Amino acid sequence: MDRREFLATLGAASTVAVAGCSSDDAGETGGAPFEHPGSIDETMVANGDYPDDGDPTDGRPPAFPDPPESPGVDPDALETLTVNDEAVRLLPIESARAWYLRAEARFVDARGLRQYTRSHLYGSVLSPAQQGSTGGGIDGWPTDARIVAYCGCPHHLSSLRAAGLQKAGYEDVYVIDEGFREWSDHGYPMAGTAFGESDDAALSEWRIDGEVAAEYAGEYAWASVDRQYEAAPIGDDGRFSIHLRFAGVDADTEVRVSTPAFTRTRPLGELAESTVR
Repeated sequence: MDRREFLATLGAASTVAVAGCSSDDAGETGGAPFEHPGSIDETMVANGDYPDDGDPTDGRPPAFPDPPESPGVDPDALETLTVNDEAVRLLPIESARAWYLRAEARFVDARGLRQYTRSHLYGSVLSPAQQGSTGGGIDGWPTDARIVAYCGCPHHLSSLRAAGLQKAGYEDVYVIDEGFREWSDHGYPMAGTAFGESDDAALSEWRIDGEVAAEYAGEYAWASVDRQYEAAPIGDDGRFSIHLRFAGVDADTEVRVSTPAFTRTRPLGELAESTVR
């Protein structure tokens, strides 16, 4: 049946720690819980009639009937991004979907809690990229696990999270190149509280442009509100553009913009109408 209830029978699954997700101590590693439908106090539904996810903590989708053939991905042939001195591999969305339907990867949502709760890959866990974090592994997940991270930007947050996993010793890590919005637009398996046109209508799209000294090139600028996060790399000239797609915000919402040089908290409309310095 469509949009069936998905959460209640999963029970109180244990909270598992992910190292290095504190945004308070740059360069430090520590424990912070990742989240999933069994630990979030929201009633979520799926966007289709899918097999039950028996273990929401493992990041693996359930076994789907009639899975496609293996996509035959050559990791060495994939395009990469250099993030925090790590080469992060960009995985085409159709290859990610094939691994997903074959249950051959674990999936990590690198966005914030509110975005994850609204809609996420069915079976994925929430392990956000956060400012000031060197990243880290996920307790209980072996370092030889194949992990695919995703976000909506399409891969700023996910590449940061992937780089952190690689620094923790995970070698088989990827990010969905086209991002979550492409997955959603195709109607691929999701769970959450909102989908489709009604979901898009509730999400506000904004762009915040800013500038810092060129010495910070390659680092990141961040925007955050209400456990929703977005980030963008700082260019060689010190400029950055953060593209936001947040729920429940308008021009009057106070948004925090943070860079290696400064932090500004101002109404979103004000931040969006001029260059933030």
